[in-house]
Amino acid sequence: MTVSRLREIPGIGVDKMGNAADAAGDREMLRLENLDTDIPPPAAAIEATLAAVTRDDANSYLPFLGIEALRRAAAARVGADSGVAYDWRSQCVISAGGLSGILTALLALVEPGDEVIITDPAYAGLLNRIRLAGAVPRLVPLLVVDGGWRLDLEALAAAAGAKTRVILTMSPSMPSGVVHTKEEWQAVAAVAQGTGAWILHDAAMQRLLYSDRPALHPAGLDGLADKTISVGSVSKEYRMIGWRVGWVVGPRGIMDDIALASLSNVVCQVGIAMPGAAAALTAEDDGIVAAVADWKSRRDLILDELADLPVVRPDGGWSLLIDTAALGMDPAQASQRLFDKGRIAATPMTGWGDAERAGRYLRFVFANEPVERLRGIRERLRAGWGL
Repeated sequence: MTVSRLREIPGIGVDKMGNAADAAGDREMLRLENLDTDIPPPAAAIEATLAAVTRDDANSYLPFLGIEALRRAAAARVGADSGVAYDWRSQCVISAGGLSGILTALLALVEPGDEVIITDPAYAGLLNRIRLAGAVPRLVPLLVVDGGWRLDLEALAAAAGAKTRVILTMSPSMPSGVVHTKEEWQAVAAVAQGTGAWILHDAAMQRLLYSDRPALHPAGLDGLADKTISVGSVSKEYRMIGWRVGWVVGPRGIMDDIALASLSNVVCQVGIAMPGAAAALTAEDDGIVAAVADWKSRRDLILDELADLPVVRPDGGWSLLIDTAALGMDPAQASQRLFDKGRIAATPMTGWGDAERAGRYLRFVFANEPVERLRGIRERLRAGWGL
């Protein structure tokens, strides 16, 4: 019998689509189902990782909270993003990837039955970790406004209550690509201050922006530095998915508990990966500006070619959503038809929020296919859907 903490966790769907695409062995199939990228990591990160493989100190459980160079670099990175100074010794813990950091933080923050406010749609992996920690997701809709996403501020205020313990934020967010405005962040701040809730900020895509709107960090808002915990990783911005290195940075008062949860859960990080992560964070050229320009060109091509379809514009991140329900198709059906007839692998957003909201959408990841392969995607959709 399935234990209670897993009963409301449906999975994420990406694994099934990825396995199907792998099994098909079709080199012409567009791989839009998984959050990978074909743009390589910083050269300095690769060099440092190769060197670490030969070093005895990288083949160790110690230090449990992460190597000094990486903790210094991560604390400095969050400080630069937020304008808040962090002490690497007492306010930074290295995690085995960003999502490991999210779960570790939740385990240190919530009691069973506590509520965590999160957007709808949201990454299923975040929703599932809320449930795994014993808490309850409170979904706040993202609304389609002028072709892009905006946070429903009235629903956000209504979601706050006596059980609100955490507000889990991500901007740019995945899968939607929403980038929160200052007004939206102020509304989040009001809820945090009114309820006493923590803000747990997933900053994995902080600099992946496609508009002139700046990426605001909640720790930099008035009065929120002591209520914000930031989780980052090298997976997205630095294109280092396989390294499985992330960090948790936050106020001194909670970091001892987060360190204890980390030590009790994952024990330590990937030893041979941490020097490469530190090199990426301190590299003279981390490649992020060039990578963002490339990803933006891919996003723009898809938006141009699919301009006649209900695609919602992402202002950041690696993926976009198309409302297949508006086209008369269940996303799972739309996904299968694209797979069979359009040679596109794409993941339906089942379990990525409310069935009537997130459940309307199919996700296209544009980070892993170059413009040359994406060109003509409208014809593939026409072949798959007959539209």
